[in-house]
Amino acid sequence: MRPRWAVGLWAALCVVAALYGNRPGHGTRAFEAALTAFAILLAGQILLAAPAIRERLVRTTGPQGGALVALWPLGAYLIYAFGSGNFTWARMGIAAAYALVPVGIAATAHATKPGAWQDYAAMLAIVLPFEFGWLRGLFFLPELRLGYILPILFAMNVALATFLFVRRMDDIGYSIGWSLEWTVAAGLCFAAIAAIDIPIGVAIHFVRFDPGAAHWRTLPRDLVGIFVFTAWPEEFVFRGLLQNALGKTLRGNNAGWMVASVVFGLSHINHGVFPNWRYVLLATVAGLFYGLAWRRTRSIFPAAAVHTLVDTVWHQLFQTL
Repeated sequence: MRPRWAVGLWAALCVVAALYGNRPGHGTRAFEAALTAFAILLAGQILLAAPAIRERLVRTTGPQGGALVALWPLGAYLIYAFGSGNFTWARMGIAAAYALVPVGIAATAHATKPGAWQDYAAMLAIVLPFEFGWLRGLFFLPELRLGYILPILFAMNVALATFLFVRRMDDIGYSIGWSLEWTVAAGLCFAAIAAIDIPIGVAIHFVRFDPGAAHWRTLPRDLVGIFVFTAWPEEFVFRGLLQNALGKTLRGNNAGWMVASVVFGLSHINHGVFPNWRYVLLATVAGLFYGLAWRRTRSIFPAAAVHTLVDTVWHQLFQTL
């Protein structure tokens, strides 16, 4: 994707956020602060997916690029915290630690090849606080829809600073684009997931077919939301980072693919009633094909497209039991 298209996509999503991000109405100081933080953090996620922008920033920032880029989400958080009236030194300390600790861990790896222990430690430092809900405490404004999205964007920016600027992993596939080969790979992987997961999901009473419950009016918004704020971040972490690193650590792409898919499945164990083994099984199967899409195309975006289609079909045409 060329820089001007990246900027256009970023601007369009900012407009959508401005229209749909505030439940009680627009114009409040808290909403304006949240929208500004959203725009800053979204810029990091989208603009770095344009290779020309990313490569220029890597060259410009030099060896200290990771620390400099990590200050980007911290600046966004400060705007949000002061504008919403939620600033405390304790929250600021948590935000600073979350932004800088993964960068510092990754920096100790120096020029070591991807798959070093520091890579996994940095991933855990990014993922576990997010999963435990610590970032929701930083962005706590339940009346704003953006309050749900901001922790995701904050975590994404920290991960990008850590692995694109400090570790400089060049085989993640963090570049937006498309091709006929990607379309075929994504289509086949989606068909395989549907052919396997739907019969299993019905058989184990996880879902049932219920097209009458579909919300077609919200479908475009849901597609964009799932792609940008769920599928894109998860495929970046589980395929671009984890599967990528495991393939090098375990000295085999197949082993890395399988292990990453199982880890992806297990990450869903606490959804609903714990332990949700039915969800783990279905997510593991889906993860295998998300990982296959990444392997075939060497990009996280076909995998994210398949992930988006799976989640959309599930929520539109099936009822979770």
